[in-house]
Amino acid sequence: MEEPDFWTDAEKSTRITKELKNLKDTVDGFHQLQSEYEDVQVMLDMAYEENDASLIPEIEEMLNAFSDKLEELRISTLLSEEYDRNNAILTLHAGAGGTESCDWAGMLYRMYCRWADSKGYTTEVLDYLDGEEAGIKSVTVQINGENAFGYLKSERGVHRLVRISPFNAAGKRQTSFVSCDVMPDIEEDLDIEINDDDLRIDTYRSSGAGGQHINKTSSAIRITHLPTGIVVQCQNERSQHMNKDKAMQMLKAKLFILKQQENAEKLSDIRGDVKEIGWGNQIRSYVLQPYTMVKDHRTNAESGNVQAVLDGGLDPFISAYLKWQSLNKKK
Repeated sequence: MEEPDFWTDAEKSTRITKELKNLKDTVDGFHQLQSEYEDVQVMLDMAYEENDASLIPEIEEMLNAFSDKLEELRISTLLSEEYDRNNAILTLHAGAGGTESCDWAGMLYRMYCRWADSKGYTTEVLDYLDGEEAGIKSVTVQINGENAFGYLKSERGVHRLVRISPFNAAGKRQTSFVSCDVMPDIEEDLDIEINDDDLRIDTYRSSGAGGQHINKTSSAIRITHLPTGIVVQCQNERSQHMNKDKAMQMLKAKLFILKQQENAEKLSDIRGDVKEIGWGNQIRSYVLQPYTMVKDHRTNAESGNVQAVLDGGLDPFISAYLKWQSLNKKK
């Protein structure tokens, strides 16, 4: 990637150091896989020579672990877009449906936090608004880790839940929707011009989970970009100034991604993700009744173990999306 002229020497040095570390981690991962493959081969030879069937369960366990790591490395090779290696900023908004949709937003928030934890990623809540009775009305969380955005861009769109509502006394089946937006955390100063007259900046008192996650002062910032209707919020930083800087960084990233999407449309590239972010155009359905099934409507990937998915088991769907995206780019 060519370095922009506006980067400082320190920024260039930091980026080079980061890229070197990423390359070293990739090489080390390959060498580790090679070593594990050789270990499996040694165990197979030992079991064959000694005719020892008791080694089969251990060999199967080693082989499964090797296969999982090989698939993870293979999928990571599909992360070739400019900001795939960046941290991700994920925002959930409960849709129509009141308490039921807010509860669904809370379930999705837990799912993404569980997934991040399984990857060794860290999470930081930037903005949080409780539902009136239960769950979450909206939440913005930054997920920090290598390739976080590259993986989580698969989640951008509307997620649909079908279940017997615990908030419905009649025990009727109910459908709820939550929108998920994902953008890269772009640390460098993007060359995006923003007219001050195009912004509406509101301050409000922080609210939400409290404790160590949310700074409950009147320093929260909401910025609305009037020409596009994009809204960004931040309430996690220690001061109004810091919240405003983070919100402006998020706004620039969103405008940058929007510009990229518009350019892609002009070139007649695949733009399915953007079109599908709207009510009634869900990317994935999670059905708990009358049967159990999670199905991605873009890739047709599915799982009958809904609880495992809600506990953070997203990798099969992320993997299927990246393969699907790669094939679409080649067409």
